[in-house]
Parts: sequence; C-alpha cells; structure tokens
Amino acid sequence: MAAGEPVPAQARRGRLLVVATPLGNLGDISRRARESLTASDLVACEDTRTTGNLLRLLGIDGPRLLAYHEHNEREAAEAVAERIRQGLTVALVTDAGTPAISDPGFRLVRECRRLGLEVSPVPGPCAATALLSVSGLPTNAFRFVGFLPPKSAARRRFLTQEAAEAGETLVLLESCHRIEALLGEMLEILGPDRVACIGRELTKAHEALRTGPLGELVPATLSGSLKGEFTLAVAPKGFAL
Repeated sequence: MAAGEPVPAQARRGRLLVVATPLGNLGDISRRARESLTASDLVACEDTRTTGNLLRLLGIDGPRLLAYHEHNEREAAEAVAERIRQGLTVALVTDAGTPAISDPGFRLVRECRRLGLEVSPVPGPCAATALLSVSGLPTNAFRFVGFLPPKSAARRRFLTQEAAEAGETLVLLESCHRIEALLGEMLEILGPDRVACIGRELTKAHEALRTGPLGELVPATLSGSLKGEFTLAVAPKGFAL
C-alpha cells in the first residue's frame, strides 16, 4: 500500500464508541466527544435530524448518520454490529445525554459484546447524575428507575410498593405529558412531607430546579411551565432537609 493511502475498512479494527452528548447546553460537549464524532465512520443516532443539527453546530462534516431508535433497535443492532465487525468505527449517540441509560443503545452494546467487538465509553452529560449533584439529597446510594409505566395503576403500584419505603434516593424521568399526573400520585401516596427534587429542562435556557417537601414542591411546580423534560429525585423515607 502506498504511503498516504487510506487503510481499507477490512484491515482496521472496528469499535463502538458510546458518546454522551449535551442535555441542552452545547458548551457541555467534551473535547473527546467532539473528536470521537469527527473520527467515526458512522454515527448511529436516535434522530438523524437532531444529531445532524448537533454536528453542524460543532462544525463536523463527514460521518454518515444512521437511524437507531427504540422502534428499530432490534434489527439495527445486528446491522450496526456487523459494520463494526467489518472494521468501521461507529459512534452511538442519543438525542441528549448518555446512550443506553433509559435511551436506545443496550441491544447494540450487548451484540458487540457477544461478538467480542471493542466497546469504549466517551462519558459526559447524564440527566440523572446532573440532578443528583445539585439536589441536596443523599447520593451515597441511589437507584435509577427511569420512566415509570404510562398507566396510572402501574405507577401507583410502584410508588406504593417501592418508593414509599425506599431506603435510597430514587431518580425518575418523566415527560411533560404525564408529569402532572405523576406529581399528583406522588403527593397522595408518599405524603406531603416526603422530600424530593424536581428538575425541568436541565442545562437549558429555561432550566428550573426545586428541592423541598412534596407538599410545597408539587403546587410550586404545577403553577409554572410544564413544557420540556423532567428529572425527579425522591429522598429516602425519613430524610429531612
């Protein structure tokens, strides 16, 4: 091979880079994440429009985008892993935060592990740890729950059987469409004295953070804007500020 010629994909060792991207503030992109996205042959992403816009804002032009989301994850995982096996470097991203943490990515990572392919984390923003760090709640032990079931009966069952007696801080995610119902159920089942922290639109222009007993926190939250994504932390039973 002549000097300066590109190395064929078949001669390279493929790998998967699990790349965390900003929750909202572009300034949170790490130098390593930028370099990883620039160097990748392919970017598997939750929404090609969202990721395409991110790459444009970062001035990155080159990697091809491939849709990899909850609706095609089973089939796409095998296809993407095969590309990695052939020698490509693939960056896995989601719309915001760290892939595979209550977001698509688990099946692709599992398939790569099954095939003995290299998988490397490019860590960065994560809504759960971002909220915990400023919540004022205990962080020596916490449980990440992610999104609760969409049906009220299942949510209430979790709050009654799991959250009510929890001995560690619980971290939940919720959309703007169900946050009002969830907060009402939390107040009813956990009681007005249970301490929690609620974050909305973390790192974005309209970020809102509140910590306090649910009896104060729920009315204050519901009186403001309910647009955007919510992250919630529920303190262990008996915790007081």
